[in-house]
Amino acid sequence: MMTRPVAVLDSGIGGLPYLSWLQNNLPQENLVYIADAANFPYGEKTPDQVRSAVVSLGLALVERYQPKLLLVACNTASVLALEALREALPLPVVGVVPAVKTAAALGSGTLAVLATPRTVENDYWETLVAEFAPKRKVKGYAAPDLVKLVEEGAPERDKEELLASWASRLKSDHVDAVVLGCTHYLHLAKDLERHLGPGVTVVDSRHGVGRQVGRVLKDKNLLADCRQGPDLLHFTARTEWTDSRVAELELRYKEWACQFNLTYAGPWFVSAKVQCNPTTGGRLSVGSRARSSKMLKMSITPCRRATVLKSN
Repeated sequence: MMTRPVAVLDSGIGGLPYLSWLQNNLPQENLVYIADAANFPYGEKTPDQVRSAVVSLGLALVERYQPKLLLVACNTASVLALEALREALPLPVVGVVPAVKTAAALGSGTLAVLATPRTVENDYWETLVAEFAPKRKVKGYAAPDLVKLVEEGAPERDKEELLASWASRLKSDHVDAVVLGCTHYLHLAKDLERHLGPGVTVVDSRHGVGRQVGRVLKDKNLLADCRQGPDLLHFTARTEWTDSRVAELELRYKEWACQFNLTYAGPWFVSAKVQCNPTTGGRLSVGSRARSSKMLKMSITPCRRATVLKSN
């Protein structure tokens, strides 16, 4: 049991900074990362759609890798699907929480929570504010455009214009702390800090979440003694997608695998016709599909140019 991997799940690359924290602070653990590109973005789907996608993928991870713990490195999925996952899976599940408590202690001005539409609309983050920042003015900002910027990329000029626009909006509201309430935004943290200037602090939850993973593993006697192999990255793709679309995503995820010291392990193909009912534990089968391109098979492809993104 102790040698089984810790699985990390997100709708895309947002959870990679959390995985990086685990690599740096729990180096003896084996990790498996799954980017649910087939259902990206979670933040614009209905709560039922998010729960269905996340529970289905969690069940598939259990079937293939038997992980000892699942980290849901996505705020939207944590808000909407954590309870369903814990009911469906026979393992500990840790979610991410916007770092409202940390941010509340950093100033007296407006506290901004940048998040996806589904997270902003949910009562959960307001509960966090009531508990940890009752004396602060807090505003939620839905920023799906920043999620797509991270996941899909953009020309540098377009990127800078979008970040400048968000910085201007936040500063006009006299914000002195910004909580990154979507894991994708961590990839933009330094850029946001540059645009916001020294008077605004950008806060994320990776340190608190990472420590919680370590505590759960220790409390349940699941800490590994040594690594058993490379850390892996998969992404999901739909069976109806064209070869060119899958190939484009594959190239993108291979590059991210290299940047985060992961071994690229191929796509998991899922069918849009198969639905999971989180209340009944329905399963969604994932795997390879018959294709002419060898590159799209489920073989393990080592990354030879690996560099690790260090967390602060």
